[in-house]
Amino acid sequence: MDLLADVGGRPGLDCKGFCSYCYFKGVKQVEPFGCKYCMPFQKGCDYCSRAIMEGYSGFKPLSMVAMELAQKSYGTRPKKVTISGGGDLSCYPELLALSQMVGQRELPITLGYTSGKGFSRGDEAAPLIDAGVREVNFTVFSTNPEIRHRYMKDPHPEAALANLRQFSESCDVYAAAVLIPGVNDSIELERTCNDLEEMGAKGLLLMRFANSREQGLILGNAPLMPGVVPHTVEEFREIVTAANRDYPFRVSGTPLWDPETKAPFALAWKEEALSRLAPLRKGATIITGAVAAPLLQKIFSAIGPQVNVVAVKKEIGCLITIEDLDELDLSEVKETAILPGRIMAHDMDVRRALTRDGVDRLIRRGPDQLTVDGEMSISMTPEEVLDWEVEAFDELIEMINALGV
Repeated sequence: MDLLADVGGRPGLDCKGFCSYCYFKGVKQVEPFGCKYCMPFQKGCDYCSRAIMEGYSGFKPLSMVAMELAQKSYGTRPKKVTISGGGDLSCYPELLALSQMVGQRELPITLGYTSGKGFSRGDEAAPLIDAGVREVNFTVFSTNPEIRHRYMKDPHPEAALANLRQFSESCDVYAAAVLIPGVNDSIELERTCNDLEEMGAKGLLLMRFANSREQGLILGNAPLMPGVVPHTVEEFREIVTAANRDYPFRVSGTPLWDPETKAPFALAWKEEALSRLAPLRKGATIITGAVAAPLLQKIFSAIGPQVNVVAVKKEIGCLITIEDLDELDLSEVKETAILPGRIMAHDMDVRRALTRDGVDRLIRRGPDQLTVDGEMSISMTPEEVLDWEVEAFDELIEMINALGV
């Protein structure tokens, strides 16, 4: 069991200001979307009205984090502790004290999201390593200090990069970069990768920039950078593939792909593994996002013709909202329809949207996850990804066999 030490924090406020590309920049107050956690006859709960917008009140005091951690760890034997939150960990004033407290139990520590924007001297990593930090997820964006300063609003980019080097020399560092055309791709990406190789980083997660509602900006804040056209899915995949080929560390991408494990939906590329899936006996329609749809259809076409996959315009399935379902052509949707478990819509609204053509459909949420994205797969083996997917797909197939036509 791994323990999570949640230190809280607010995007943009507890991270030295919004990065130019931040998903939460310019977020407007939106009505609750509805979600799987809502009561059956009431749209809106803590998750879909606050948590999805990282609505913390600020960083938590160390005493609160310590108390929560003690409660979680009671009666357990954790293998490690992950420190994370809604802000930038390097800006959390008690980060070193918390790490030293956790380190007394001789548990390895993983630092969740940090970009180093809270570091100002360049030597802050050393005492954290001494306290027990063994893995770091570091948003580098670029190793060009000028680019970091301009697009990340990093007040001390050289200090941040100096700490990244220290972490890389002693820890497993997984760097991350939101890829913006003309800013940190092409030659600048090569420079960043060369620097990461020289530092000794273990991996690099490339994240495709989102700048429109269809790409996932559901909080009323699109576009983040007017006039910027993100890479197409195909272009982004080629960039990830080339970087993984050209450098010794692992490179994966989100929303796709991981050249080493073939995630997400590795089953689409591993036909021999499809025999591990439970038999499909009935039919249904799976409604999903535009990125997952062709991969899902490839898998189900190989195991039986009873299931068809219909895509909405939204690229990411768990960010589907009721507007996407209202715009969906229902002519290809069967009498049983299964949606991603985490879509951001209330069940009452979903039913209205998917029966507006007069067909009384049986509508259900499927598993929360059918696969893993690059953020998870970068530290997994191909076998671990396939095992994950087989278990998730078996759950989905069981649902189809029980409810399908």
